[in-house]
Amino acid sequence: MSGIDESKPFLAVNIAVLTVSDSRTAGDDRSGDTLQRLIEDSGHQVAERRIVKDETAAITKALLAWIDDPRIDCVISTGGTGVTGRDVTPEAFRSVFDKEIEGFGELFRWISFQKVGTSTIQSRALGGVAGRTYLFALPGSTGACKDAWNDILRYQLDSRHGPCNFVELMPRLQEHLKTG
Repeated sequence: MSGIDESKPFLAVNIAVLTVSDSRTAGDDRSGDTLQRLIEDSGHQVAERRIVKDETAAITKALLAWIDDPRIDCVISTGGTGVTGRDVTPEAFRSVFDKEIEGFGELFRWISFQKVGTSTIQSRALGGVAGRTYLFALPGSTGACKDAWNDILRYQLDSRHGPCNFVELMPRLQEHLKTG
């Protein structure tokens, strides 16, 4: 049965929030603010938060720093997942992935379709793993951030969620590096 098992302990996840935008500032980053509120309201910590330009090198630099930071368990970005010339977030994310989590983008678009119809086809939201860090790239709208968190990530990042969740897999993300 799917759901939250209250008899299990809740394990807080340290999450970095990355806003990808050429125009947003700390004062008007509504999507970043939305993610931070949702993350903290769920009992997790926002370990860091940054805004970078829609440039592959800037996005990749931020991701690599957080992937190498043992304090960061997960990165969630907002913005740059569309199809215009400046939208390069998926390319930057894929360049650092060890593995892509194809089901994340598929499920996100299915959920989004229920609300925005075929417009969801313009989203290139995606998820993956790099090292011991989960990475999720969301569209830049507050609605998309809410949908991804409320309908997917809040469950998969809750150690009590069954039948399975991303948190319980964290200790195993680097098994391939073990030699024996």
